[in-house]
Amino acid sequence: MKRFYGILLALLLAVFAISAYASDTPLGAGDALKISVFGNPDLSLETKVSEAGNITFPLIGNVNVNGLSTSDAEKKISGLLIDGGFLRNAEVNILVTELQSQQVSILGQVLRPGRYPISGTRNVTDMLAVAGGVGPEGGDTATVVRTRDGKTTKQVINLVEMIQSSDMKENLTLINGDMVYVDRAPKFYIYGEVQHPGGYRLERNMTVVQALSIGGGLTPRGTERGLRVKRRDTSGSVQMIDVKNDEVLRPDDVVYVKESLF
Repeated sequence: MKRFYGILLALLLAVFAISAYASDTPLGAGDALKISVFGNPDLSLETKVSEAGNITFPLIGNVNVNGLSTSDAEKKISGLLIDGGFLRNAEVNILVTELQSQQVSILGQVLRPGRYPISGTRNVTDMLAVAGGVGPEGGDTATVVRTRDGKTTKQVINLVEMIQSSDMKENLTLINGDMVYVDRAPKFYIYGEVQHPGGYRLERNMTVVQALSIGGGLTPRGTERGLRVKRRDTSGSVQMIDVKNDEVLRPDDVVYVKESLF
């Protein structure tokens, strides 16, 4: 029983939070509304805003509420009821029970990519948490695309550095239509005389010797002498370079481990 009341309380708080935010948020397609008129229970209505931004209300028919705040929508319905001669006084109350018109897209390497309703003031880390957080293939960075005053901008933020430094100025506030894309983590590749050749996640400042460890170490025939890396330069050409154990790897580097001659 306690569990039931706990769940009920959580649901009520969630509805209240959505409603409080929605009072200042323009209504739009998909928003679920609960409408009541004081003293007139027969006019109570639960409905959703149509794609055209309309609701159908008893006595007055279609009412366009698209772009209106809940208080403005209440005044509009009240005015239509009074002007139509249906009521002398119409005290209308609108409760937003589901906010679908205000959404952001969380895409890329998150556990649950998709579009999510945004209620209240929400920033990048808030919405990443809603999407389940960064997935196992996710990297340190996220690209945020926002449109403000008709101008679209793109900003890449380093999530790890932001959190480690506690400098949250890049934890951007999101509004309807914004998109967050979590980039895939960079990889390196290792082949030749290693136990487990293949592609692996490249951690920051990873060295060649660390890469050898991730690859399971050398085979009995392998040697750390003459290690080589295939690396693509700024022009796109692939170069084969000799490296030492403390060489820091770059994204898409390919480490080659030679066979010992002795």
